[in-house]
Amino acid sequence: MRRADAPRAGWYPDPQSRTSLRWWDGLDWTDVRRAPPSSAETQAAFENAQFRAAAPDFGPGATRAAAALEGINSTEMIEQARAASRSEMARATEAFNLRAQAARENLTPLITEYTNKAKFWVRRIIKLAIFAFAIWLAFQIFQQVSFWSWVTDRIEDIGNESGLEASALLLLTG
Repeated sequence: MRRADAPRAGWYPDPQSRTSLRWWDGLDWTDVRRAPPSSAETQAAFENAQFRAAAPDFGPGATRAAAALEGINSTEMIEQARAASRSEMARATEAFNLRAQAARENLTPLITEYTNKAKFWVRRIIKLAIFAFAIWLAFQIFQQVSFWSWVTDRIEDIGNESGLEASALLLLTG
């Protein structure tokens, strides 16, 4: 097919799927697909085409004087467009700020909640570790005291004759 004979670029029924539209770039099919337009979109496109057909053509060659003759003040239109875009931008900025503020307020309690839970568990673990250390220390002290009392009892028994005889008897019978 020659380029001159090819259809112009646009949305056409997809040859592979009749339920969607596919973009023809003027030379070949692309991978871009979309759903067919709804009746509202079709009506809007029709009204847009009628409006463009009824509007005066101030093309690239038209001068400012020609536009002024038709009753359109381009400077005034530009200022109105700027004012409208500024007000829309201010509204959008305010809406974004409100949403950001709400998100920040919702996020802070979550962070605080998890931080408080972490602090709670860390404190509990530290208290448990201190308690376990105190019990271990008490056990060690008790064990040391009982060990040394046992050693001193044995030393006293060594000097005692009855203790020697009892020790020897234990060794012989044991």
